[in-house]
Amino acid sequence: MENPLRAELALDASACTSCMICVRECPTWCITVDAHQEEREEGGRRPIKVNILDKFEVDYGLCMFCGICVDACPHDALFWAPDAENVLKEGAGGNGARQNLVYQISRLEEALPRAVRPEKKEQS
Repeated sequence: MENPLRAELALDASACTSCMICVRECPTWCITVDAHQEEREEGGRRPIKVNILDKFEVDYGLCMFCGICVDACPHDALFWAPDAENVLKEGAGGNGARQNLVYQISRLEEALPRAVRPEKKEQS
């Protein structure tokens, strides 16, 4: 599927490096990312600092579903899930509370099995 329905964002938190590109590129600033750094020692080398994702939120009350965040992510951590049922249910059919439109890491990861992942193109 080349152009999936832009209905719900799905997050692969294990692939997210907290690089903040999605946050900077979002025209509505609907994405919030917080992270901290930890030192890790790998195979006798000097310790390296890695970002650890603490918070990833999407405010669907602000999101205009443009897809810039998905396209900009260099680590393939964001995808579109074509099932709009969850977002629509929370926003319109639910109790309509604004806080229900802010999805956290766990909620975004729930959409990952339904996500449409683009096929990797072979480089020649």
